[in-house]
Amino acid sequence: MQTKVKFLGHAAIWVETGDFRLLLDPFISGNQNAPVTVDELEPDYILVTHGHGDHMGDTVSIAKRCNATVVTNAEIRNWLALQNVKSHGMNIGGGYSFPFGYLKMTLALHSSTLDDGTSGGNPGGFLLTTLHNRKLYFAGDTGLFGDMALIGETGLDLAMIPIGDNYTMGPEDALRAVKLLRPKVVVPIHYNTFGVIGQEVEPWKKMVEAETNARVVLLDPGGEILID
Repeated sequence: MQTKVKFLGHAAIWVETGDFRLLLDPFISGNQNAPVTVDELEPDYILVTHGHGDHMGDTVSIAKRCNATVVTNAEIRNWLALQNVKSHGMNIGGGYSFPFGYLKMTLALHSSTLDDGTSGGNPGGFLLTTLHNRKLYFAGDTGLFGDMALIGETGLDLAMIPIGDNYTMGPEDALRAVKLLRPKVVVPIHYNTFGVIGQEVEPWKKMVEAETNARVVLLDPGGEILID
């Protein structure tokens, strides 16, 4: 079994694992770098890390069209219920066995408010253990935090982490995060979508590979990686 991970720009990610299709933080229609249209996406599950518009994105419209289940924190889950969207609420540190694998919601240092001003609860990330026992960490929007070392103890095959600075970790803190997480492969996300999070990513790749054992894979929107 393989798991395919495709970068859809900004922090949107498409995952195919076993017979299941997952979509994380689907900021598509408002993202000029997105390599797909909303109507091309047919996920079984949508994972939402927090309530900001560049992560909630097109969640409601896609979920309704595809009858997908949205997995997110409890507060956003309650808001989605009012929109008649099928959803599953979680909270930080909790995990649940879904048909596609075991999903745990992790800490993220950020904020979370929905576009209508409703509280989006606590932001988070997701640690996925696939059915073929591969571990994928999707950090969401976060600053650096020491408990990334605990996430790293699980043995990560892939980590996707923000490097854009201003709203999240910047390159230097993201390097420190890689040292704590110790993934086999790391993919940077949440950079260069707009000016305030612009970064030169090649120097970061060289720095990470010089100072850690991780392999850095730079994905343009539409690029993908296979996890065997």
